[in-house]
Amino acid sequence: MAKTMGAVMGDNMEEEIILETERLALRRLRRADYADLCLMLKDEEVMYAYEHAFEDWEAADWLDRQLMRYEKYGFGLWAVILKETGELIGQCGLTMQEAGEREVLEVGYLFRKDFWHCGYALEAAAACRDYAFEKLGAEEVYSIIRDTNAPSRAVAERNGMTVCGSIVKHYYGMDMPHLLYRISRSEAGADSAQKAGQDLEHV
Repeated sequence: MAKTMGAVMGDNMEEEIILETERLALRRLRRADYADLCLMLKDEEVMYAYEHAFEDWEAADWLDRQLMRYEKYGFGLWAVILKETGELIGQCGLTMQEAGEREVLEVGYLFRKDFWHCGYALEAAAACRDYAFEKLGAEEVYSIIRDTNAPSRAVAERNGMTVCGSIVKHYYGMDMPHLLYRISRSEAGADSAQKAGQDLEHV
């Protein structure tokens, strides 16, 4: 039997929740999450798109950047909590990112290896996409993904996004081609309507 959110996360958890899906709750990252973040950021398989597992200072800098984003924008990458257990299983959220000569709003996601292939990334990413349109009033949302990162590309495509361009990021001493995935507010509305119609077909 699944535990209630209050039982696994504490009675004040509901006040901290930014987004909630059927299986997940998203909240701001905290300093106390550092060890859980390291389970992802220091895992070479999880970080393969970055070409290396993070060192301690890189993981600390990553957390600092999210906390600064909360202060500057009111959003950033959030902690993804599995409701059933209260575990921090990943990160997903919205960040401002450079895309060539402009800045765009991006949905980003990163999950612990032992929680891959469960649909959590798509579940969280779709909720963040909708948050961008409904709460932030965004007209379009992007995901900027390394061209060799097939799993992340699949999530973006299932999130209703299509490729609209490409950029090259210079990182860790190498050039890394990235694809720009994009979805507009009107496209997101049409996608939601189509899914609702598909659901009705199975009622």
